[in-house]
Amino acid sequence: MRKLSGMTGFGRSEGALGGWSWAVEARSVNGRNLEARLRAPPGFEGLDRVGREGSQARFSRGQITIGVQARRSEGATVARVNTEVLDRYLAAGEPYLLRGQALTPSLDGLLALRGVIDTGEDTGLDPEEQEALLAAMGASVEAALDVLTASRLLEGAALRPVLNGLIEQIESRVAAADAEAQTHPLLIRERFERRMAELLGEGGLPQDRIAAEAAVLAGRADVREELDRLIAHVAVARALLTGDGPAGRKLDFLMQEFMREANTLCSKSASSALTALGLDLKALIEQLREQVQNVE
Repeated sequence: MRKLSGMTGFGRSEGALGGWSWAVEARSVNGRNLEARLRAPPGFEGLDRVGREGSQARFSRGQITIGVQARRSEGATVARVNTEVLDRYLAAGEPYLLRGQALTPSLDGLLALRGVIDTGEDTGLDPEEQEALLAAMGASVEAALDVLTASRLLEGAALRPVLNGLIEQIESRVAAADAEAQTHPLLIRERFERRMAELLGEGGLPQDRIAAEAAVLAGRADVREELDRLIAHVAVARALLTGDGPAGRKLDFLMQEFMREANTLCSKSASSALTALGLDLKALIEQLREQVQNVE
């Protein structure tokens, strides 16, 4: 039996290399299509391709968010004064100093300005070291996606009995509706005969005329096609849950077909019992549709 995958899950992986350490977290929630996003610190934008292609290779639906947190150990961080940024601050403040509108800034104040101290968080590595670091972090992204895959499969394993249970209940209601529909021709004939007697008196209509008119009414109320389609939809739903490949989109479309037949069944019903069964069917189909939204 094919493993069923859900669309929500979480995966985490950690790594370290050359004075750098990092953690990768991959999260997934429901989505009609596949959408992958990666958030990484400046200097690690190249990981976006790894996250996008890794998600496409593993998943077909869901919103995937991959977060990368990286830091350099204090011993490996080289801090320097960015004189270019500092000069821009000084030039911007000079007119206010000349007009006496501001005091001469202290060194501490200048160094605290944003961008004046460069700690090398843009990796500060030569191209070869940068490539090795990105490769190691990319491997952690892949590992986090693998853990996420396992998490989604666990959700799918929990979903399978719920989906099967709802399909069995739908099948049971369809069988009960089939049995109830068998009584419709006689019920319609009796109802029509009684109505004609009320309108025309004791003489009523000839039996052959009553039979012909009742047959026309019974044809209009015939739900055999709807029941046959519902039975077929149940078989298709089971096949999708055990077949190859992602089933979510197909199941989502199948729910629309289920509901269409259940609506027609209710509109053509000739008895309160069949109407009640049709309403039960609609409620069960809606429950199944809600669960199907979680299937990849």
